[in-house]
Order: sequence, then structure tokens, then C-alpha cells
Amino acid sequence: MFVIQFNVISDWGSCVSPEGVATLDCLPVVIQNVINALIVIAGIVAVFMIVWAGYKFVMSEGDSEKISSARKTLIYAIVGLIFIFLSFVFLNVVAEFTGVEQLAPK
Repeated sequence: MFVIQFNVISDWGSCVSPEGVATLDCLPVVIQNVINALIVIAGIVAVFMIVWAGYKFVMSEGDSEKISSARKTLIYAIVGLIFIFLSFVFLNVVAEFTGVEQLAPK
């Protein structure tokens, strides 16, 4: 079974009131979890697209139009993966300079 676990920046108990109601202190935890989830999902989609491009290459049967389409898919998927890595680095740099650690993907 495949399980994805996202890191949280703090315990949910520290931002919930004694009555069990979430407070604004939970906002950084939510932001951190959303950023982590989006980066993981984008990475999975990019890897899937690279595999899909490989499948298109194999199934092109030498047709130059299909090969061109597969090549474009591969290039766009690799550019997307590079963009994901750069966004990860950018968020970490911004978090380091501003001191807002909730922006840094974990």
C-alpha cells in the first residue's frame, strides 16, 4: 500500500482552543500542508507525464508526427519538473530571508 505522509510544522493541538475550535494560529499549519501537498502532487504529475512521453515514443511506430508529439510531451514534462524544483528552492530562499518558515516546503 502506498501512503503519502505530509510533514506538519507544529502540533494541531497548539493552535486549537480548549473548546476544540481552530484558531488563527492554525493558519500557518494549513499553509505549510497545502504547499507540501501541491509540490508533491505536481512532482507526481510531472513524473507521470515523463512516463507517458516514453510510452508515446514506443508506440509511435516510426511516424514522425507521433514522435514529434512525444518529444514535445517529454520536453514540457521535463521543463515542468525543473519548474517544480526551482519553486521548491525559491520558497526555501524566501522563507530563509523573510523568516517565515511556513513557506518552506518540508
